[in-house]
Amino acid sequence: MDRAAKIYVAGHRGMVGSALVRRLQQAGYSNILTRTRAELDLLNQTATHAFLEQHKPEFIFVAAAMVGGIQANNNLRADFIYQNLMVEANLIHGAWLSGIQRLCFLGSSCIYPRDCPQPIKEDYLLTGPLEQTNEPYAIAKIAGIKLCESYNRQYGTQYFSAMPTNLYGPNDNYDLANSHVLPALIRKAHEAKQRGDSELVVWGSGTPRREFLYVDDLADACVFLMEEGVTQGFFNIGTGTDVTIREVAETVMSVVGFPGEIVFDNTKPDGTPRKLLDVSRLREIGWQAHTPLREGIALAYQDFLARHAG
Repeated sequence: MDRAAKIYVAGHRGMVGSALVRRLQQAGYSNILTRTRAELDLLNQTATHAFLEQHKPEFIFVAAAMVGGIQANNNLRADFIYQNLMVEANLIHGAWLSGIQRLCFLGSSCIYPRDCPQPIKEDYLLTGPLEQTNEPYAIAKIAGIKLCESYNRQYGTQYFSAMPTNLYGPNDNYDLANSHVLPALIRKAHEAKQRGDSELVVWGSGTPRREFLYVDDLADACVFLMEEGVTQGFFNIGTGTDVTIREVAETVMSVVGFPGEIVFDNTKPDGTPRKLLDVSRLREIGWQAHTPLREGIALAYQDFLARHAG
């Protein structure tokens, strides 16, 4: 990518989009195109296509999405499938209409079957039933991968997809009603510390294993793939290691400085028992994550304090 190339980051105010903007700016890219939701409603096909035709960015990163944790995914199933299908379809089809050849679509590791062999290879896509709590979101993301593959095959575009594992970091969502597990733990541990509580209640049994990736590492991987000239396919993006929910809760408590006990609420769902990505495809072309979990959690906690603990 030329440093002066016009690059559109869709969803630049979200955790992933803002990390992409940071990464591009750090690398010296000077022509980054962004629009807020008020300026451009990506659910509106006419407006989205007109925007792409007017500005014709050379590269697009599709980080715009409706995202949330188990509770939000399970309760807002129609919203999750509709909004994500519409946004990705409007952007990918609009990119093709406007002659834009290079695009990176951001997905999620929830695209894989619930009971996948571990670690999860890209080849395991569509080999079994999905986790029911987030099936609508997963189906929308699978559709995005297939959109990219289909436009490449039929029209010769160069659209690829990136499938990150569980993300956390600056600009995360800490709303307990719809956040993911790690930011929820950061907020709950902080508030428990502030109240002087003796215990921290954690959903589920604490036994499921999860892989966590610092969001700036994801942004680095996506820019790396674009700079390397990747033209098709999809790539798992993660650390290649996982921890139990108990272990991540204990790490959060240590970083936050909360000395209480963990109590597991077994009436709440665990979700998928284990979800570890095989990241060998990405490592083979020269990229791997570099932010250790404790260091990343400390950076995320600093961000939480700056934005939410005033």
